[in-house]
Amino acid sequence: MRSILEELFYGNICPNTDCRSYDKETKQLMGYIADHHDNLLSMLNDQQKEILEKFDDCYNELTDINEREIFAYAFKLGARIMLAVVIQREEL
Repeated sequence: MRSILEELFYGNICPNTDCRSYDKETKQLMGYIADHHDNLLSMLNDQQKEILEKFDDCYNELTDINEREIFAYAFKLGARIMLAVVIQREEL
């Protein structure tokens, strides 16, 4: 059996996708967003579509950066919590 670090290394664990369990409300909201995006896209001329595409690309890149930073912060916080647990246990 592989360790958690080996599983992460081999790509069997993908924290940025594995942690998402979309409930009904989230799925519905995602559908609304897609519908509104499609409606907006159908009203735009080619130049406006290009601007919207650039906006979408920038927004997606920002989202990726935010998710990476949140993951790193949460990982460090979890490690600090584990250290606190171990240290307290040793003090008992």
